[in-house]
Amino acid sequence: MPRGVPGRPERKQIPLRLNPQVADAVRRWADDELRSVNAQIEKILHDALVRAGRLPGEEPDERAGE
Repeated sequence: MPRGVPGRPERKQIPLRLNPQVADAVRRWADDELRSVNAQIEKILHDALVRAGRLPGEEPDERAGE
């Protein structure tokens, strides 16, 4: 039986080890933005990839640094 939500791409699972201070900072940031830690890490990575021009089909938002 297929997993995931119909119409959404399957998500990849990646084991991740973080420095405890980094993990705690991400958890606090996620709490502030009412996200799970996983969703916060994904958003941080997505935003960094867009800014670096590494995510095909997405342009950096020039206002993001304001």
